[in-house]
Amino acid sequence: MEPENEPKPGKGRALLQFAAGGSAGLLELLLLHPLDVVKTRIQLQGVQAAAGELHYTGVIDCISKIYLHEGFAGFWKGIVPPICSETPKRAAKFVIYEQAKPLFLFGAPQPTALTHAMAGSLAGTLECIILNPFEVVKITQQANRSESLNTLTVASRIIRSDGFFIKGLYRGMTALLLRNAIFHFAYFGLYQGLKDEIPAYQDKLAEFLRRGTIGFFSSSISCLFSITFDVAKSRIQGPQPIKGTIKYEWAVPTIRTIYREEGFRALFKGMSVKIMRAGPGGAILMLAYEYGYEYLTNKYG
Repeated sequence: MEPENEPKPGKGRALLQFAAGGSAGLLELLLLHPLDVVKTRIQLQGVQAAAGELHYTGVIDCISKIYLHEGFAGFWKGIVPPICSETPKRAAKFVIYEQAKPLFLFGAPQPTALTHAMAGSLAGTLECIILNPFEVVKITQQANRSESLNTLTVASRIIRSDGFFIKGLYRGMTALLLRNAIFHFAYFGLYQGLKDEIPAYQDKLAEFLRRGTIGFFSSSISCLFSITFDVAKSRIQGPQPIKGTIKYEWAVPTIRTIYREEGFRALFKGMSVKIMRAGPGGAILMLAYEYGYEYLTNKYG
């Protein structure tokens, strides 16, 4: 459903998309960050716990142990980097997504599901340029079980020890690119395709629930396609199993190593909590963006 008063193409329209996308991303982050901490902890651990570290047997066990040993604040470790990156990142992603759709019409008079999938994949891939350093810092903070590390301190440590580029703040870039490209292709394609197929409701509550359900389903299914690269990303960006030795460096070799040492199921570690976060997150993100964009369009368009 498009806003009644669609703004003219150009800077005005992009500005509204930027504002709506940034607000939607920030809201989703603030509500669901604790589940991201749980997902990262589960993905980082191997078959056996490292010396002196706890081992999590599942989502509930991880939640209880984080609360028991680190307190409520433990669920919010690594929150500062996403706050700093999420608003501009999501804002830029939605602007790129909206502005790129005409490039992928492939002769169709109106955007198709493939149009949305291709534009979404492009936007998700380009956002990695902004996202990757923040992800490295965030995962380093989330992996620490004994203390809450200051964001700037963590970033400076990484730069001093590993540099700024592919071995430092941009490590895991290939895994992040593949994860984002696959996830956003499926997410935007499914969401818009299902919206086109399922008739809209005149009743506001019913329409709200329709969009939310489609967003939840689309995001959950997209996790199935991208979770393996998310696991690889966490292993590459997080602390290495043996200090001073780089075991996980590139996406495909990391996936092969995990499969060889831990089995096929390990490639889907954190899937349940990922869906617990991504399902509601996908619904919140699209609802906040679409309703926010419609409101801004009707008010300022």
